[in-house]
Amino acid sequence: MRLLTNTLLKRFAKVGEQDIPNPIIVAKFFNPCGRGTWYATCYIPEERIFFGWAEIVPGCGEWGYFSLDELQAYKGPLGIGIERDLYWREKHADEVIPK
Repeated sequence: MRLLTNTLLKRFAKVGEQDIPNPIIVAKFFNPCGRGTWYATCYIPEERIFFGWAEIVPGCGEWGYFSLDELQAYKGPLGIGIERDLYWREKHADEVIPK
């Protein structure tokens, strides 16, 4: 599965860095065979990294950077990797992230 499409690249470029208290979450990535959910608010193409909320252990997430290359390289049980939520619709962070 392609984690980053041309449509998403254009959307990330349009929303920019979003240095605001309640940014728009543009994309959601998840591990279908285990723990791990990543909510991306920004993408920096030169470095191939996202900024957003990462929650590896439920209830213990944090804001930070995560790498597109690392998401693509991960292979879990049966060789299944990280996937992009194809049904994701943009939401503000306060609609998704626990307070």
